[in-house]
Amino acid sequence: MQSRFRSDRRLTVRMTVTMFLLGLLYVAFVAALIVLLKSWLLVVVLVGAMFVAQFWFSDRIAMFAMHGQVVEREEYPELHAVVDRLCAIADMPKPVVAVSSMDMPNAFATGRNPDHAVVCVTTGLLRRLEPAELEGVLAHELSHVAHKDVAVITIASFLGVIAGLIVRFAFYSQLFGGRRDQNTAVVFAVVMGVSAAVYAISFLLIRALSRYRELAADRAAALLTGRPSALASALTKVSGDIARIPTEDLRTAQAFNAFYFTPATGKEPGIERFFSTHPTLEQRLEQLGRISAELGEAAAPGTAG
Repeated sequence: MQSRFRSDRRLTVRMTVTMFLLGLLYVAFVAALIVLLKSWLLVVVLVGAMFVAQFWFSDRIAMFAMHGQVVEREEYPELHAVVDRLCAIADMPKPVVAVSSMDMPNAFATGRNPDHAVVCVTTGLLRRLEPAELEGVLAHELSHVAHKDVAVITIASFLGVIAGLIVRFAFYSQLFGGRRDQNTAVVFAVVMGVSAAVYAISFLLIRALSRYRELAADRAAALLTGRPSALASALTKVSGDIARIPTEDLRTAQAFNAFYFTPATGKEPGIERFFSTHPTLEQRLEQLGRISAELGEAAAPGTAG
């Protein structure tokens, strides 16, 4: 079913190209592993099993890692009311609503498709945001679900994880697998080199896609709600509050930065912005400012309460 979130052709093209390039990379990677391990069945079964597990259980994995719990309407009536209203406006299925007990103000969406999606917010976010700001954040997360980029980023991120795991498996199988001849050592070195290249290229591709999808979600949310200034206010408030949270409290969350409304880094990136999962706060606010001007909104971005 097509939602009323503004479609983004550039996002669709980027997702398609990214998945195609990653597919080529990992076909070569798996082929190299088959040569190394001398068992295509072992490699295919291992990769296939882990892919299915990640794809089908990604929402549960993320929820478990972030201490999220599904909440009913009776527990969080206002949160459910906002999600209900946005889903009605967007004409999309209502996702499962969850709350994480983390004080870090943030939100994320996960799931393999719009019919099997979860939108989770932290108690820190609920405590800090005004109703209009919360609506903007939830619209942002719902747009990820509607655009199906949640599934794409989940698959893309999984490929990087599986590369690391399989390389470790190959390394230890060779390390403790008994005697190795010179040819085996050469093949092993080539595979490790290919693995490093695959990981590096996939890392850059995923980060580039992730940054664009965040801008696309901001744009879609602002147009759906008609209040880009409220979303800008939420971004400013959340980014500022995350910067005040102790670094040690952010480390666990950083593994899931690609899924968050705003990254759990505690600071604006410098040169590392080229490797970041999100565009800078300045870029996001500039885009919302342009949308605000186009819509003729009276309030400037960052001033809505």
